[in-house]
Amino acid sequence: MTGQDRTTGSSASVEIDTSKPHPARMYDWFLGGKDNYPVDEAMARELLKLDARGGEMARVNRAFMHRATRWLAENGVRQFLDIGSGIPTEPNLHQIAQTTAPEARVVYCDNDPIVLAHAEALLRSTPEGATEYIQADARKPESILEHAGKILDFDEPIALSLVALLHFVGDEDGAYEIVSSLMDRLASGSYLVLSHVARDFDPEGADKAAAMYKARGLTLQPRSREEVSRFFDPYELIEPGVSLAAEWRPELGEAVPVEGDEPIPGWVAVARKA
Repeated sequence: MTGQDRTTGSSASVEIDTSKPHPARMYDWFLGGKDNYPVDEAMARELLKLDARGGEMARVNRAFMHRATRWLAENGVRQFLDIGSGIPTEPNLHQIAQTTAPEARVVYCDNDPIVLAHAEALLRSTPEGATEYIQADARKPESILEHAGKILDFDEPIALSLVALLHFVGDEDGAYEIVSSLMDRLASGSYLVLSHVARDFDPEGADKAAAMYKARGLTLQPRSREEVSRFFDPYELIEPGVSLAAEWRPELGEAVPVEGDEPIPGWVAVARKA
């Protein structure tokens, strides 16, 4: 590895629970990855019965992350905090950012032990930049901020990336409060990047998916455009505001081919802390 690379968390005591599915591993399966288990594939296939475009949703979401990161780096952001980073799928966020700004510093965070097992792939920084991986739960923002502060300068702007994360955090677990706690610690000029499963297009299907997750001890809370917009209330939205993932600045990256004319149901936005 090059640059400044390190992992916070020990894999010695980590055990991967294969008795129930995990969102990061299901996302990996939808993207065509191999770092998942039969239990993840089984649930993913059940979700496809509700909406056969699961793979397209994952790819469109991933493409949004690429475009948003590219836009941020081109507009001067040199620090990134990616919570819910998921299993490494190249190009990773730091590779996009450091292509534009080799000196960019990136901290990844996830709570799935399998991501920790593959953390080395997230830590291939440029010599000028730095990367770190934190094993932590998004519902403990203070712990994340404490560890992230070892590599990021909180007196300078940071892009907080919460891509495909918050629909796994219910209102009862303080989803809005988590975002506020994280953003409150960031300097003026920082950004919030967020993508989220939409409920507006098929509320019945969204409720069935949520029930499927609940039956397995997991949380899924699809939200409407209005509910997603609440995450951005205190901040300055970057054009085009809260939009469908495929419609957020498509000129910044290659289009993801999708079948049919129906929109891929995912809300995204980027906003600046004044």
